[in-house]
Amino acid sequence: MDLKDLMEFLQTTARSVGAEIASPWFYLQFGLMLGAAGIAWASEAAIRNRIDMTSLAMRWPLPLRHFIRVLVGSASTAVFTFLVIVERVVMSHATWPSRSYLLMVAAKLGLAWLVIRLVTSVLRNAFIVKLVSVTAWFVAALSIIGQLDATVDLLDSFAIVLGGLRLTPLLLIKAGALLIIALWLTNIASNFAESRINSTADLTPSVQVLLIKIIRIGLLTVAVVIALDAVGINLSALAVFSGAVGVGIGIGLQKIVANFISGIILLADKSVKPGDLVTIGDNTGRISAMKTRYISVAAGDGREFLVPNEDLVTQKVVNWTYTDKNTLVKIAFGTNYDADPRLVCKLAAETATAHPRAQKGKPPNCILTEFAEAGMKFSLTFWIADPDGMDNVKSDVMLALWDAFKREGIRVPYPVREIRVRGGALPVETTVEVPS
Repeated sequence: MDLKDLMEFLQTTARSVGAEIASPWFYLQFGLMLGAAGIAWASEAAIRNRIDMTSLAMRWPLPLRHFIRVLVGSASTAVFTFLVIVERVVMSHATWPSRSYLLMVAAKLGLAWLVIRLVTSVLRNAFIVKLVSVTAWFVAALSIIGQLDATVDLLDSFAIVLGGLRLTPLLLIKAGALLIIALWLTNIASNFAESRINSTADLTPSVQVLLIKIIRIGLLTVAVVIALDAVGINLSALAVFSGAVGVGIGIGLQKIVANFISGIILLADKSVKPGDLVTIGDNTGRISAMKTRYISVAAGDGREFLVPNEDLVTQKVVNWTYTDKNTLVKIAFGTNYDADPRLVCKLAAETATAHPRAQKGKPPNCILTEFAEAGMKFSLTFWIADPDGMDNVKSDVMLALWDAFKREGIRVPYPVREIRVRGGALPVETTVEVPS
């Protein structure tokens, strides 16, 4: 288009706008829009006075609750758009459609604004929010200037045929939009089901996790199938890719599949479950979560170990709470030979019994285990009801035992090393003495 054509287009557009403004139908449409805006404002005020925004949809999942609150907050836009659409339909049937053009523009802009408010209310990604906003305004602009159908036909004209599947930009856009909506609804439904299952006291933690995983996988599969079927993609047309996908799973994703299957096995046999205290290798902690690929073990010092499910199936795992939580605490200590071993065992048993976490139904036991070179060695054992804080319990008992030995004059042996250098020569003699 050269400069002359551009000038003619601008002049024609200016004359059309001037004629539209000079027409009495323009002021009629403007008055109808003002009336719709007034009714919309009054409707929103009435809705806000009748509905408690704090308790609105309180029992619903959080995303839907937020969506409903945004919808109520956008009541004026929704009412205005609805009234303008009704006015547009009435005028287009009562007179020429061109005499309601301004109403059509207002209705499409209001609808685009309402869609943007509702969609962005449930999104947290800034890029996706911006993409949705730009797309909504772009579609509204194309519809206003009458180029939406032409753009849709253009996007559908470019195609790539793979087997029995015809891929076009329009098809990909529709499929992507429907998948996003379906996955969002699936996430809401699965989170709602998870909250209900977790609140059920009749189910064990492992069964709860297993049910949650099955529901998530089932809903995800259904959502993908429905979304693809809605845009006209026949799933049988994707069979050409099944061989490649199978090879990919067999080679590149075998670890992921192994961890997934291992997770199902762990949940089914209940060898470990959320809340168990486990020792895996050199790491000890309590299982805080069981995921599809790994379990999370909280060490108690702020660290969390992410252990692949396969390791729990193939390696040795110590579960402190597999059958019950009762834990045997063992403390090894020694005294010199001047002490009475019977008195030592009595003091050790009384000290363990005095600890508040020691089980009263299972009395402590102390035995003499060895007459060693440095002194006598003893082993004190007692039971506690829960393995949590076992190291703290051992420390408390050992400190109390130290105080008891001090009161009774019982000494703990320790090595004393002397180095003697004779005549400045190199030979060095080292002896170890144990004080009596």
